[in-house]
Amino acid sequence: MPSDKRQRQKERERAAREAQAAAEHRAKQRRTWIQLGGLVVLIVVLAALYSIFAGGDDDDGDGADTATDTSAETSDEDAATDPDAEPLPCPPAEGVDEPVLDFPAPPPDCLEEGASYEAVFDTTAGEIRVALDVEETPNTANNFAYLARYGYYDGTDLFRSNTGIEILQGGSPHTNSSSDPGPGYNLEDEGDFRVDEVTGELSGPYTYEPGQLVMARTPLPDGAGAQFFFTTGPAASQLDGTGTYVVFGNVTEGMDVLEAIMATHEDGDQPGEGAPNPVPVVNSVQIVQT
Repeated sequence: MPSDKRQRQKERERAAREAQAAAEHRAKQRRTWIQLGGLVVLIVVLAALYSIFAGGDDDDGDGADTATDTSAETSDEDAATDPDAEPLPCPPAEGVDEPVLDFPAPPPDCLEEGASYEAVFDTTAGEIRVALDVEETPNTANNFAYLARYGYYDGTDLFRSNTGIEILQGGSPHTNSSSDPGPGYNLEDEGDFRVDEVTGELSGPYTYEPGQLVMARTPLPDGAGAQFFFTTGPAASQLDGTGTYVVFGNVTEGMDVLEAIMATHEDGDQPGEGAPNPVPVVNSVQIVQT
């Protein structure tokens, strides 16, 4: 039989072990909560940075549309399309009587297979004619023709010019700015798009040169809807590093009009980023089958 003294010693040793184990458990819990707290803070910081650089819009263009950040992004076209929504039918080739600005779903196929199409921009600065690329980008060309025939672009401003990347942007009937809510749907990206597994950045296959009609977009996949821009000079090639802006047409007439508009550029809050003065108005866009 062990003595009372030995028994008390064992009990003290057991209590000490239990106290140590409890202390280690509490320390482990504290480390876990600290790590979780740090993760929450990191998420909040990243969300704030994304809001600043990709989503904070004003009338001078969205947060990514700065002269130092050579991009043509827009934060407007981010509508979540209802998968059960039915699209509006194809509009008549001659257009509609009253413009339609809001749509429940992306368009059906409205262009005749094998035919060629031209977009004729009637603007207050002159006429611009664009051959739509129905071979390489049939969905994007179809979307533009669909919106144009519904009068979506009628009476809208070419509201933004950027001399750093030599682009002229438009296609925002609700607000005439980069923060326009768009037509109510997003387009699927057309071309070989990839998301970097490490950085999460999107890249695409397109390169840019003067005289192209291009879709503006958000930095997210399937980020285009209705806004477009013209490339007006060689500095547009600075967008090649991203390559995500879908090129869906080429100017056949009216480069002199675009160059004259760019010559009226006035800076906004940042050098190179601003708008033409006066701001040209797109009276109408006619889609002509050729």
